[in-house]
Amino acid sequence: MTATATRRRGWTVGKAAAWTYLLGVLFVTIFPFYWILRTALSDNYALMAEPASLLPAGFTWGPFRRVLGLATTEESIAEGGSGASVELGHFLVNSVIYATLSTALIVFFSTLAAYAFARLHWRGRDLVFSMFLTALMVPGILTLLPNFVLVKELGLLNTFAGMILPGSLFSAFNIFFLRQFMLGLSTEIEEAALLDGAGRLRVLFGITLPMTSGPVITLSILGFIGMWNDYFWPLLVTSDESVQPLTLALAVFKQSSPQAQPDWAGLMAATLVAALPMLALFMVFGKRIVNSIGFSGVK
Repeated sequence: MTATATRRRGWTVGKAAAWTYLLGVLFVTIFPFYWILRTALSDNYALMAEPASLLPAGFTWGPFRRVLGLATTEESIAEGGSGASVELGHFLVNSVIYATLSTALIVFFSTLAAYAFARLHWRGRDLVFSMFLTALMVPGILTLLPNFVLVKELGLLNTFAGMILPGSLFSAFNIFFLRQFMLGLSTEIEEAALLDGAGRLRVLFGITLPMTSGPVITLSILGFIGMWNDYFWPLLVTSDESVQPLTLALAVFKQSSPQAQPDWAGLMAATLVAALPMLALFMVFGKRIVNSIGFSGVK
C-alpha cells in the first residue's frame, strides 16, 4: 500500500466533515462564555463605542471590583456603571443554602422511594409507579400556582422553607433514575443481610446506598446545578433580600440603573462569578455524570 493511499484512508471527506461539524459545535458552545468574559473586562463607555470588538473594549477590572463591592460610586459611574451595587457574598450564601438543602432533601426522599419500588413487594406497587411516571409528562409550570397557594396559606413566604419544601419531597425523574439502577444490582448480599437480622433501613443505607453512590452523586450534582440556576420559583415566593438567591440579585442589579442603559459590564462580571462554581463542578464530575446516565439504562 502506497503512502498516498494510506493518507487517503486516514483522512477522508467524512472525517473532514465530522471534524468541521465538531469544531462548529465547540465554537458555538464556547463563544458565549468568551463574550461574557470580554464584556466583563470592558468599560461601558468603550462598549458603546466599539460594540463589535472581539477584544475587551477599554480593558479594566472595574466591573469585577463593582460586583465585589470594592469600587466607590464615583469610580463606578466614571466607567459607565450605574452606581448600584450587589452584595455578592450575601446572595452567594443564600444560593448555597437554597441549592444544598433542596438537593439533599430531594435526593434523600428519592432514594427512599426508589428502594421501595425496586426492592419491596407490596400490593399496587407497579400501579403506583406508573402513576409516578405520569408526573414526568406534567410541565413544571402547572404546579407553580398550587405550590404558591400552599406556601402562602402556610405562612412560608419569604422563608427558605417556602422555597425548599414544595419541590423537595418528590421528583419523578430521580425516583425513576435510581429505581432503574437498583434493579440492576444483585440482591444476594441484601438477602444475606436480611437473613442475618438486618432491617430494611440498615440494608438500604449500609449495602444498597454504597453500591448506588454513582447515580446518587450524579443526581446530586445535576440537582444542585438546577437549583443554583433556579429563578422563577424564588421570584414567586420571596421579596425579601435576606433569603433571595443570587439569580434574583442579578436581575435586580440589571434593573437598578439610573442611567440610560444597564451596567452590562458589571452584570456580565456578576454572571461570570456566579457561573464559575457550576462550571468547575461540571468539569470535575462531568465524566461521572455521563457514565452513570449510560449505565442506568431503562430495563
